[in-house]
Amino acid sequence: MGLPLPAPERARFAELALRGAPLLALGWAVGTAAAVAALQRWWLPRAQAWQALAEQTRALVNAAEPLRLPARPAADQQMLVQTIQALADQRDALRADIAAEVARASASVRQERNRLAALMAELTQSVVVCNREGRILLYNNRARMQFRALSEAPQLAGGAELVGIGRSIYAVFDQRLVAHALERVQQRLARGAAHPSAQFVTTTRAGQLLRAQLAPVTDADGDGDIDGFVLMLDNITRSFEEETARGQLLHGLTEGSRAALASAQAALDMLDYDDLEPEMRERFLGVLRHEVATLVERVDAVARRSAEALRTRWPLEDMRGSEFVELATRQVAAQCGVPVTAGEVDALLWLRLDSFSLLQALVHLGGRLVEEFGVRSLQLRLAREGGRARLDLAWVGHAVNTETVMGWEIDPMRIGGEVHPLSVRDVLERHDAEMWFERHRASHQAFFRFLLPLAGGADEVVAEAQPLDGRPEFFDFDLFAVTGADNQLDERPLTELVYTVFDTETTGLDPAGGDQIIQIGAARVVNGRLLRHESFEQLIDPGRDIPEAGIPIHGITAQMVAGQPRIEQVLPAFHQFARDTVLVGHNAAFDMRFLQLLEPRTGLRFQQPVLDTLLLSALVHPHQESHRLEAIAERLGVAVRGRHTALGDALVTAEILLRLIPLLREAGIVTLGQARARSQETYYARLKY
Repeated sequence: MGLPLPAPERARFAELALRGAPLLALGWAVGTAAAVAALQRWWLPRAQAWQALAEQTRALVNAAEPLRLPARPAADQQMLVQTIQALADQRDALRADIAAEVARASASVRQERNRLAALMAELTQSVVVCNREGRILLYNNRARMQFRALSEAPQLAGGAELVGIGRSIYAVFDQRLVAHALERVQQRLARGAAHPSAQFVTTTRAGQLLRAQLAPVTDADGDGDIDGFVLMLDNITRSFEEETARGQLLHGLTEGSRAALASAQAALDMLDYDDLEPEMRERFLGVLRHEVATLVERVDAVARRSAEALRTRWPLEDMRGSEFVELATRQVAAQCGVPVTAGEVDALLWLRLDSFSLLQALVHLGGRLVEEFGVRSLQLRLAREGGRARLDLAWVGHAVNTETVMGWEIDPMRIGGEVHPLSVRDVLERHDAEMWFERHRASHQAFFRFLLPLAGGADEVVAEAQPLDGRPEFFDFDLFAVTGADNQLDERPLTELVYTVFDTETTGLDPAGGDQIIQIGAARVVNGRLLRHESFEQLIDPGRDIPEAGIPIHGITAQMVAGQPRIEQVLPAFHQFARDTVLVGHNAAFDMRFLQLLEPRTGLRFQQPVLDTLLLSALVHPHQESHRLEAIAERLGVAVRGRHTALGDALVTAEILLRLIPLLREAGIVTLGQARARSQETYYARLKY
């Protein structure tokens, strides 16, 4: 403890301290400022350099290809960089050794794949393989060309095919039709059929007539579950129209001949007058009557064959009657909302029918009974009647008058609130069938009775197994493992999504000031793979001058866009190309602003989620100096080709996206929703156009 100062000395000390306080404060401030300046000049750059090195090291760890760390000016960092690079080189060498071993082990698989490629390349039939959800896994080039011709989008040079890896086959086919065929195949699998298949004919949205044969792809466990299906397709529009026209002409000619012969017969009957000698008259009349009868018989035979040809040109298939009743019982009950039972069913009957359209007719009639007459239950019965099958749709309750039945028969069929182009009468004519209404007063039961054709044989007709042919450059069998997800897209993992990575070239940088798109390029990423062959690239006539200052950047001149389609023609094709995918761009806000400003002119909105590789890069590498496309590509080891062309930039952006996804996962960003939300927290998210 110090000795206390006397009061005068304490006062003197206080006075001196007050006089020196400003000088002490100034010294403290100068010292603090010097310390802060030294920290900013020496410590902060070193700290940021270490953080940048850590980010580059993480990119090196996740790189799928060999990647080099940039040299560092600091000696201590350079030594660490050399050590990290040496470890990475050892890893890359081990990877190369493993890849070589895998390549040797899979040589036989590659050989089989090449054989498959050769078969599919030569096949004249379109082949598409889908998973259980209808997502395309494989297709050959003929299918690609055929589906492109069927597309309703404008036919451009750069894409917009309906077929594509990961796309839905239901862009072409009615999903209910395929589900119906799959259900029939599943029934046959359950009965032990070795090679079950189903056939159907359908019209596409573009008005084409397609004949399809569907065969199942069963799982490896052999328990009969269907993992997917193969569709073998033929466009029969032209042949069907030509054959139908010829058949109708022949049918008209025979009908006309029959009328002429009937007139001749009437004229011959007039010869019964006594103008000739009785003996000669009888002899002449006998000969003519015989010839007329012979001609009439021949014409009738030709007419029957012509009518049969007209009916059979829409292919029907052989189906077990009990199988159809079982299927119809479930479907009518589900669609009409009332119990449906199976009554008397002849298990030995085989029908020749288009089961899908006939099932629609039953659902339509059952629905009208329930809606308009309050019928509470229905029953299906099947039995033989002469040379045909008798199918009854029966109920207990109200009778239906003939006028009502005729109206239901000719009206377009209504199923579940949708109106179909076919009527019940169309279905009957397709099958050369008959239908009428009957009522048994004693049992208070009424029914619609169908007389249907029987199949030619008693055994199931099973198509021979067809070789699975196609062009394996268009395939991804890993999609067999992709299951349906009812979750919203934001809840889906980034690795499971389908992306359309796109870029635009424009006349300038001011979308609101009149600048226009002059090129769109895009590619698709499916199941973690960039599908370079499924790309979209199109030059566009902007309808205005292209500024000279921008030509050295994008290389597009006025002569190049002269005669090219306008944006009103191109955007519908790109909209279809990007359908059901997540849009990805670099500085995507710029490109999306152009698309938004085009909505009033084109009526098209791109409402799918959007990811921006600029924001994602800033998210995983916040301490890097640049997030330009070239800088990110160099950092992640992506080769830059075709820079400042729309497709070239889109392909580079797609490669960057694939390398960013593992880095996002390390940062705890797994789902689309997480990536979108965290992107909006970055500095660059403030950019607006």
